[in-house]
Amino acid sequence: MADERTEGGGRSMGGDRDAGGTRGVARSADDVGRRLRREAAIAAVGLGIVILAVAAFSTPWRVLAAGPPDPARDFTAAQIARAQAFDAATTLPSYLSLALTIIIAGLLVATPAGARAVGWLRGPWWLRVILGVVVITALTELIRLPVGMWFETLLRDFGLSTQDWASWAGDRLKNVGVGAAIVCLMLVVLVALARRVRRWWIPAAVGAFVLTVVASFVYPVVFEPLFNDFTSMRQGPLRENLLAMAERDGVPVEDVLVADASRRTTALNAYVSGFGATRRIVVYDTLLKAPQREVELVVAHELGHAKHDDVLSGTLIGGLGAGLGAVLLFLVFDPVRRRAGVTSIADPRAVGAVMGLMSLSTLLMGPAENVVSRHIEARADVHALDLTRDPATFIQMQKRLAVTNISDLSPDAVEYVLYASHPTSPERIAMARAWAKLNGVPVP
Repeated sequence: MADERTEGGGRSMGGDRDAGGTRGVARSADDVGRRLRREAAIAAVGLGIVILAVAAFSTPWRVLAAGPPDPARDFTAAQIARAQAFDAATTLPSYLSLALTIIIAGLLVATPAGARAVGWLRGPWWLRVILGVVVITALTELIRLPVGMWFETLLRDFGLSTQDWASWAGDRLKNVGVGAAIVCLMLVVLVALARRVRRWWIPAAVGAFVLTVVASFVYPVVFEPLFNDFTSMRQGPLRENLLAMAERDGVPVEDVLVADASRRTTALNAYVSGFGATRRIVVYDTLLKAPQREVELVVAHELGHAKHDDVLSGTLIGGLGAGLGAVLLFLVFDPVRRRAGVTSIADPRAVGAVMGLMSLSTLLMGPAENVVSRHIEARADVHALDLTRDPATFIQMQKRLAVTNISDLSPDAVEYVLYASHPTSPERIAMARAWAKLNGVPVP
């Protein structure tokens, strides 16, 4: 019995020491975890303040006061009815697409669905990350495919799409492929950092910022040609006038390009992309059917973006936002991983949860981005008016764009918040009339 007591006592004393040591290690690990989360939280607050400051100072909050928009003043009853019919037809698929995005992201974040979808993959961790992104992207696209086809059918019914199904499918595959390739790169780097660096959010934030800037710089010359063919606008009065207007405006433009948009749409558009050596103004070939003065006004609007370095400031805000996203991912992933059924973010099965969080963050930031975008677009409109001093042609151009593109002339509050990256056409027309009054020009 003495031996048993000694043995038992030894076991008891040893057990106490082991438990105490385990608890000490656990407390130490908890302390380290709290310290890391505190550091990340401080960094997140700091980045958030910087983003708000940059957005606040780069966004033209007060552009030009205008009267209330009045679609009936500039558009016929038939044009308004057609816009309302298109809006009514596309509302359900638009909201269904939004709902599917939320549901899929929610399942990836709040359930082990993503981990189970990629758990059967084998190979080195980096290969499982890549294959996991491919599998989840493919499953998501298969779920969303019927809604995409529904929307494309509606575009054809209203005369906006000129694509056949082969061309539509090719564009969709290219778009999905580019997105998946970028996500693969991001997540392979993220998991590699998480496997080697305790404070992985620091290099991840820096990498996210750099990737955003690089992507913005190379996008015009690497990715845009995947979807359109671009040619320099042919010599003639229009090209000469556009280049002369850019020179008069003091905006260095590498080229004015024409995109073969007519092979997929009848919509009219132009845009500015890139900055520095890759900055160029792109005009849809469909827009060239409009009167020359209207084309010049559209390009004057795009020169406004270049004049105020909107692409550069947008890239800066986007890069900072991507860095903030990496820090927030560190802060929120611990509770998420439990629901997602993964051990840590270094687990290749975690790619689904990370993709779900990325998707939800994009949705949450959309309304704020739209607010900033609407003000920036309004400033570019004012720039076009200042440069051309032709509000009458500006209004004709806005009417042409709205009718051809079947723009929503009176979106409801929810749609305006969720989808409106530009002021409505009636709002832009009202601003042109306000500009005319302010500048002593006859009001159209």
